[in-house]
Amino acid sequence: METQNVMLEMLDAFRNRFVAIALILIACCPNPTLLGQETPKFRLPATDGSTLEIESLDFKEKETYQVLCFLGVECPLAKLYGPRLQSLSEKYKSRGVKFIGIDSNLQDSMPELKAYVEQSGILFPVGKDYDQKVAEHFGAKRTPEVFVVDSHLGIRYRGRIDDQYLPGIVKASPQNRNLQDAIDRLLDGKKVETPLTEAVGCLIGRPKKPIDNQEVTYVQQIRPLFEKHCVECHRPGEIGPFDMTEVDSLRGWGDMIWEVVEQGRMPPWHATDNHLALRNARSMSAEERTILKKWIDAGMPYGSEPATPSQTSLAAAAASDHGEAKSVSDWRLPHEPDFQIAMRSVPYSVPSEGTVEYQYFVVDPQFKEDKWVTSAQIIPGNPSVVHHAIVFIRPPDGTDFVGVGWLTAFVPGQRSMVFPPGAARRIPAGSKLVFQMHYTPNGKPQEDLSRVGMLFTDREQVQEEVITLIGIDQEFDIPPMVTDHPVKAKVRWFPKEGKLLAAAPHMHVRGKSFRLEAIRGSERQTLLEVPRYDFNWQHTYEWQEPIPLSSIDRIEFVATFDNSPNNPVNPNPSEHVYWGDQTWEEMAVTFLEVSRPLKKEAESVDEKARTNASNSKQKDSHEPEAYAEGFLKRLDRNRDGYVDFGEAPIVIQRFSFGRFDKNKDQRIDREELIEAAKSR
Repeated sequence: METQNVMLEMLDAFRNRFVAIALILIACCPNPTLLGQETPKFRLPATDGSTLEIESLDFKEKETYQVLCFLGVECPLAKLYGPRLQSLSEKYKSRGVKFIGIDSNLQDSMPELKAYVEQSGILFPVGKDYDQKVAEHFGAKRTPEVFVVDSHLGIRYRGRIDDQYLPGIVKASPQNRNLQDAIDRLLDGKKVETPLTEAVGCLIGRPKKPIDNQEVTYVQQIRPLFEKHCVECHRPGEIGPFDMTEVDSLRGWGDMIWEVVEQGRMPPWHATDNHLALRNARSMSAEERTILKKWIDAGMPYGSEPATPSQTSLAAAAASDHGEAKSVSDWRLPHEPDFQIAMRSVPYSVPSEGTVEYQYFVVDPQFKEDKWVTSAQIIPGNPSVVHHAIVFIRPPDGTDFVGVGWLTAFVPGQRSMVFPPGAARRIPAGSKLVFQMHYTPNGKPQEDLSRVGMLFTDREQVQEEVITLIGIDQEFDIPPMVTDHPVKAKVRWFPKEGKLLAAAPHMHVRGKSFRLEAIRGSERQTLLEVPRYDFNWQHTYEWQEPIPLSSIDRIEFVATFDNSPNNPVNPNPSEHVYWGDQTWEEMAVTFLEVSRPLKKEAESVDEKARTNASNSKQKDSHEPEAYAEGFLKRLDRNRDGYVDFGEAPIVIQRFSFGRFDKNKDQRIDREELIEAAKSR
């Protein structure tokens, strides 16, 4: 249970919640032939009602510069960089540098652009390039993309603002502030060392003329395809950067949609299909990709509505096969929750920028009796800043409770798991619920009030109890400069009479790949393989058919790490890397959802009596002793034979210490650990 510290710093590589969804963006290469060219005069309608002019400037005292910033209303990076560009404009205003915003997107209206400017806090002028003449002249391809031009309108720098973001990758901070460095050198009378860089962001939306009489249309093929793979996140109020539920909202996004699908970034899925079938697989088939490409190439034709339109049910598409959704709502459960509770009584204030430490909120659901949960879901109060959330069960001290106390989690793009019929998770009477919240500022002060909802069933309807087990290695040493460093571990205990339902691997930013195996005698079977582990997407992989554990001798996994300079998000490839809660440290963990037969209460009492009468048999196995020794070896830092409260990881302090520390002396000894292991 000490292993719950894996939850700390989970997904801490992100700076912005939207970036987790659409930094699926690859940069275009700037056209070097534009360097030094002069531009004609452009006049654009501005968001403040004036006319914005882009033209040569007459400087009497000193040469100065204009920064042309191509922006987009819905692009996550444009949202993130808007406030940064405003800060840069304020910094260089006194030195005669003028910032100008330009929106050339087909899909962005002037009212939407005005709202974006206001929300981003942009004070420099922003104009709408309706005819896309400015974008065409400069060859601009992405948002955000910047051009620094001199007083004669010669291009001195073109490309990205900084290098914090790459396609699907978010660094903790920029290593190169390209725009700022370019302006500084120009103002100092020096040549820009790197005048061309790759802009990373969304493709500028350009018009496509539909071709008549096409075999692939939005109505017949594309709308069902989007409902299956995309609209769960790409709809109003969700984390997708643009709406895919209506064809009008797709105008200008065709090329971007195809780019991320072709490159395998969307739909987000990282397991192979070469092993056991996964029931929540999100990958798009080759046939579906071909249909999508034909539609986009044909100009995205709409088609004819059928005589009797079918009623789309987003909730049905998102719900598990075990339940039938009744309506479209925020809840992706088979029906509205039987119980819901917020993380606190008032919203939590999220600052505009910086790193927000994990926040923990403890609430009392006032459960006077055991509750049996068939499914649970967290709804973030503010999806723009809630990067992920986990709800733990904290049972009363002394409660007979097995597993790591996991209830449910919210991660971008991940569906809530609905347990098989007859299976449920127990929340003991008197338990508290602990919300672990990870916030990522998005450039403006925000508030959040997230909540969790649950579906219950009667105790009489439960044949199997769902518990969350863990496989873990905390004693690894990842050497510097290695590209493929394997860390192997096993699941120490699992109920032989149980079934394996799902697995969720977890590593940090050096994580590269993951493989889970079942060992039966001398034979090994790969249960799950994740060749492209992505810290941005923490999937729970559910098997199509539960895996019986009766014939499995051991469950092992291999987590592979890339600590080389080739890993673009590697904090420091020259260091040895050890276990730790922080993102720049590492973890090698897998969570397993397991169901086991639920005994009748009378049988449980008899079983406990028989267990107490057969302690000698337990001692012969040495498993509790090995568990205790391993626990002390990892956490007893001063080697005095105890794990003091201060030595325990923060999650053990918050969730598990009281269950280990039976005599309440603020330290855990060997005998307490052995008893805890026997009660698992």
